Amino acid sequence: MKYHFNEPPYTGKELEYVSQCVQNQKICGDGPFTKRCNEWLEKKTGTAKCLMTTSCTHATEMAAFLARVGEGDEVIMPSFTFVSTANAFVLRRAVPVFVDIRPDTMNLDEKLIEDAITERTKVIVPVHYAGVACEMDTIMDIAKRHGLMVIEDAAQGVMSTYKGRALGAIGDFGCFSFHETKNYSMGEGGALLIQDAKYVEEAEIIREKGTNRSKYNRGQIDKYTWMNYGSSYLPSDMNAAYLYAQLEMADEINNARLACWNRYYEKLLPLARTGKIELPTVPEGCVHNAHMFYIKTRDLEEQTAFIHFMREENGIHVVFHYVPLHTAPAGKKFGRFHGEDRFTTRESERLVRLPMYYRLTLDQVDEICDKVKEFYR
Repeated sequence: MKYHFNEPPYTGKELEYVSQCVQNQKICGDGPFTKRCNEWLEKKTGTAKCLMTTSCTHATEMAAFLARVGEGDEVIMPSFTFVSTANAFVLRRAVPVFVDIRPDTMNLDEKLIEDAITERTKVIVPVHYAGVACEMDTIMDIAKRHGLMVIEDAAQGVMSTYKGRALGAIGDFGCFSFHETKNYSMGEGGALLIQDAKYVEEAEIIREKGTNRSKYNRGQIDKYTWMNYGSSYLPSDMNAAYLYAQLEMADEINNARLACWNRYYEKLLPLARTGKIELPTVPEGCVHNAHMFYIKTRDLEEQTAFIHFMREENGIHVVFHYVPLHTAPAGKKFGRFHGEDRFTTRESERLVRLPMYYRLTLDQVDEICDKVKEFYR
């Protein structure tokens, strides 16, 4: 490929920081770099507590534990999302209730949530697609009136905001991803954001295999023991060290990505004005992080032809995105779709993601846009 779809971010200090872990003989979890990442995210988002995890998947699993999700409970979420959004609750024997999306943002349609609520509903899971916020005021109001918890899937939302508030720090719990495809990466990793401090001790126990080892490490107890259910959700400090090098340069990375996003939009706007494609929508009050740039083709046939043209004929790695969960074998087995699928499947069959990463240059964006225009000529 001439242009990859994604290249993991790299700032130059990652190996230096990982080397410090090795030299200090502290490579397991909750070392100095893990703590620095926790503190950076707490300060940036304003959340009461951040706990680094081995993945966003595991952060969401922890949130499901903390929200007391159990067998037979129902969890409202979009079908247009990654499998982890549903898996975290399926593992608790809960039922994902899929609701249609808005075609403008590809986010959960907040106007359809209330009709999907039953006596078994426990949680609403807004997924902030492409780092663009869901309509959180409405969602939080619905949750409050019905006594539900909100777990934000903000896997793509680090550095994004909704009306001045950081994504992930609006609901009861928020989940970040630091996978290699994300704006800031530790290879595999994530973070759980907790808004109410009353959940912190329980979260630490779940994260440390059901033990109170976190208290022991802080010198609060003289021995640690098995306290509750839990698992190994704590990442290596080497992973956190790799990530921290990027968090130190978060604004620079964010600005570089935004510059590329804006260039894509500017160069492709003429095509959109002629009705050939559709471009992303960012509602008023939402500040996004340029996690991705996508276009929408006319239909599945055009999407397939466009991907072939860009990849096979021009070496530009473009990709489609999620196959709606409710159409997958596991989605049919474990969940159900509430209401009509007006937009989820249709819009997923039109969407194509263009290359987007920290080291992408504006000249390269121009060249990619030229090929997009060539296809539509």
